[in-house]
Amino acid sequence: MHQLGFAWPSGATALDHCSFTVPGPGLWMIVGGNGSGKSTLLRLIAGLLTPSRGRLRLELKPALVFQNPDHQLLLPSCGTDLLLALPPRTMTRHGRDQQLRAALEQVGLAGLEQRPIHALSGGQKQRLAIAGALASEAGLLLLDEPTALLDPDSQDDVLELIAGLCHRPDAPLTALWITHRLDELERCDAAALMERGHLGPWQDGPTLRRRLNPLPVGHAEG
Repeated sequence: MHQLGFAWPSGATALDHCSFTVPGPGLWMIVGGNGSGKSTLLRLIAGLLTPSRGRLRLELKPALVFQNPDHQLLLPSCGTDLLLALPPRTMTRHGRDQQLRAALEQVGLAGLEQRPIHALSGGQKQRLAIAGALASEAGLLLLDEPTALLDPDSQDDVLELIAGLCHRPDAPLTALWITHRLDELERCDAAALMERGHLGPWQDGPTLRRRLNPLPVGHAEG
């Protein structure tokens, strides 16, 4: 990403000359307060917004996981919802079933193909949203404060899950994780601070945590 800029129709600037490169597979965190531009950046990478200026180059297929999984889980059961995420190519029913089972197994939801989504806990719903990203064969996970609405145990479980996927020996994933929770910086490969639409350099997560004061808690900006 080189010199990315984005302004809302009102004229308010969300990103200003934002340049960075994701080093490779791993868990990379972006920390910043509300309104700093971090959620806007993920939406640009995901293709939901178009940059006003600059160049965006992607070598991996991205998939966005929202803060609230209810905003992206659309169909009644785990299995039927994952069908929406499968790549649009010809596949036998057996192949589809295998891919769905594999995605659910990777996120700790094995055997729940028929489970109604309304019967899932908040943590299970977020895991299902992550399974959708995996089923789509994305190589770049974009996670917009994925633990913000979860209880502490589920927060730890989701963070552990993503860290494991990013460091598995076979085909590790790349993840960009937005957070305002400084304790999460202890688990990343590196972190960067976003301020006023500009992303700083990658640095050691625990070191950045010690530098920062607690950031205000709230919903991610649009």
